[in-house]
Amino acid sequence: MYQALKKVALSVVPKKILFENEVFFRAIFAFHLRGKNHECTVCNHGIKKFIEIPDGDLLCPFCGSRSRTRRLYSFLNEKDLIRGKVLHFSPSRSVYRLLKKKTEITYFSTDFEDEFLADYRYDITQIPLENNFFDLIICYHILEHIEDDKKAMEELCRVLKPSGTCIIQTPYKEGSIYEDFSKKTPEERLEAFGQEDHVRIYSVEGLQKRLKENGFQNVEIKTFPANERYGFMEETVLIAKK
Repeated sequence: MYQALKKVALSVVPKKILFENEVFFRAIFAFHLRGKNHECTVCNHGIKKFIEIPDGDLLCPFCGSRSRTRRLYSFLNEKDLIRGKVLHFSPSRSVYRLLKKKTEITYFSTDFEDEFLADYRYDITQIPLENNFFDLIICYHILEHIEDDKKAMEELCRVLKPSGTCIIQTPYKEGSIYEDFSKKTPEERLEAFGQEDHVRIYSVEGLQKRLKENGFQNVEIKTFPANERYGFMEETVLIAKK
């Protein structure tokens, strides 16, 4: 039902209006899903169940957060990482709204393709800010879209403070990194990399190695277990420092 309603809404209501009033629309839809079985770590609503979407992920009916979004926000709060100057690439709308309201931080949200809610359009391979600028960088599901990912990694390292933290996640595969820049069409990339706008698939160890080769001194691989109550799926993130 959720996917059908979403399709109808997108065909009838302009996207800008949907985004601006998303919380209100979701509250109406999710009213019957209030409950105590589960809890969203982003919007803090108690819910009967998360909504399973076609790719297998679990969506919060109230704020639209995915599993990785809830895990990210929970981890950031647990480790007290939301502080100082924060750079966030292509932020989820649910977390964007929360971080945008935090007056104690300086929040730089950016989306180069103008597909997400964001205040800037930085090219990740040419970030127009000084060295050692950010306390926290969130780079979730970005690098697999970037052909010159080595330059992007150098830039992430350059603008990160020596005491800062860069949190990175991408899709992963076993073995080594697979990339083939001869794959240009959406159809070729879908077949090769699993999505029309991806240019590679990293392995966890391959991404860790490449980050270290391009500036980062310490890259921790952290795998989180699934958690039914919070709708967390098992996932791996990389935590990079200078």
